Amino acid sequence: MVIMMLDHTRDFVHNAVYQFPPEDLSRTNVALFFTRWITHFCAPVFVFLAGTGAYLQFARGKSKAELSRFLVTRGLWLIILELTVVRLGISFSLDYRFLAFLQVIWVIGVSMIILAALIHLPLKVIAGFGLVMIAVHNLFDDFRVTSWRPGTPVPGFGATIWILLHQAFEGLPFPTSSGPVAFVIYPLVPWIGVMAVGYAFGALYQWEARRRRRWLLIIGAETTALFIIIRAINVYGDPAKWSEQKNALFTVLSFVNTSKYPPSLLFLLMTLGPSILALLWFEAAPSTGAIRNFFVTFGRVPLFFYLLQWFTAHIISILLHLAFGKPAGWLFKSPVELFTNGPPQGTGFNLGIVYLSWIAGVLLLYPLCKWFADVKQRRRDWWLSYL
Repeated sequence: MVIMMLDHTRDFVHNAVYQFPPEDLSRTNVALFFTRWITHFCAPVFVFLAGTGAYLQFARGKSKAELSRFLVTRGLWLIILELTVVRLGISFSLDYRFLAFLQVIWVIGVSMIILAALIHLPLKVIAGFGLVMIAVHNLFDDFRVTSWRPGTPVPGFGATIWILLHQAFEGLPFPTSSGPVAFVIYPLVPWIGVMAVGYAFGALYQWEARRRRRWLLIIGAETTALFIIIRAINVYGDPAKWSEQKNALFTVLSFVNTSKYPPSLLFLLMTLGPSILALLWFEAAPSTGAIRNFFVTFGRVPLFFYLLQWFTAHIISILLHLAFGKPAGWLFKSPVELFTNGPPQGTGFNLGIVYLSWIAGVLLLYPLCKWFADVKQRRRDWWLSYL
């Protein structure tokens, strides 16, 4: 959760956000690349562990009917939040032309709704469904529909479905070409499969600790090794092949520069393998300590933190621009306008300011998250499970 806020703080504060992507090896530097790269672990872990959390609810006594009902209502709620609260936190704009960025919250919501049906199947079938989706979806990388641009016709039904499923960074206008636009950042495939595999993974937490830790080590190590082997072969698993660069370090950057939109097989192997090893390490680590408790506080209220961090990072950026006499009006414009014209010259700050802003934002949110975590612990109101 905390690392994710670094990425969103960079979106608002850094001076090169609208100039080039941090993964562009022809223009980036090592610090900027890894500032972006480390945040790649966030979305896969969110989606994967959302599935695991669903399984644990079943294991703790919810019937499958009750769990299905919860997953559907929770999923619909997340989609509504993506279209409203998250949209406002990103843009601070009421521009009707911008409907939403369809990002990780939307994809978790839809995946939960689909998981509500999948949980009635045998666990091995659910795991197989997810693994096959993750493994084979890159076979369709070269199949692309015509992108929509302002002034062109609205994509047909088939093209719209394909964009929602597997073609990222596309705009979908509703209901006409001049209507509000939703930008599809996170297509649904293979995220649905990631949540399904995460659900099956939850069964490990019904095992006794020694056996579970052994399998966490096996799964995490083998997944990580599989990433290295398939990436080294450089034939399948990611639309962007790695290549030799100007020096050895940048060649390593090329090797780990996998595709997130949609997440390739190699992207998911690269992120989920080490993350499963991290679960093993966290389980074996001491269960007390100030640093641990600090970070666990955010994990106890993940959606609450997620919503607030958009507004916090955005406001910090506004205050910084005003304090240093830089144009701040662009921070109230919708992405539709920013992607068309870009922000004014001279906006943004260097990477050091990004990190200081991120740390300040996390510290500001800690008391709020601790308060809400305590509320959730004291009370059992049904609506608290939706935040």
